Amino acid sequence: MGRWRPPRPRGSRYITPEGAQRMRAEVKQLWEVERPRVTQAVSDAAKLGDRSENADYIYGKKRLREIDSRVRFLTKRLEEVTVVDRIPEDRDKVYFGAWVTLEDDDGKTVTYRIVGPDEFDVKAGLISMDSPVARALLGRRLDDEVELRSGDEWVTYYVVDIRYQD
Repeated sequence: MGRWRPPRPRGSRYITPEGAQRMRAEVKQLWEVERPRVTQAVSDAAKLGDRSENADYIYGKKRLREIDSRVRFLTKRLEEVTVVDRIPEDRDKVYFGAWVTLEDDDGKTVTYRIVGPDEFDVKAGLISMDSPVARALLGRRLDDEVELRSGDEWVTYYVVDIRYQD
């Protein structure tokens, strides 16, 4: 059995200004801080002699390849994404970048922000616009009913708040 895997489908090309800033900060940190540190460690390890059995050298080179790969990915991705930095005219409708608060029949609320696929973090309430939850929410208005799957059952939520960051 080979290691080939089909390529992942491309995510949407939209990103919030905060997400783009985080990606640029990661590139800067990797390129200006971490890569020079690892390069110096590899150089120091190479001076010690036999590189074939030198773990610091071997793992340092591996880490350099990982850093270079991540920087290359982030740089290409930043070139192709579109930063969405304007607020829609109709603020009563869910669009990209909206903070949406949902309430279930028991009165429990949950708040999500719809962001690009490069910046989602479910624990922080950031969900990708490509996710099933976000797709169900996009285009909805205040007081709309949304049915979402939770485990094996469907749960009905109501859109109780939509806000956009100024």
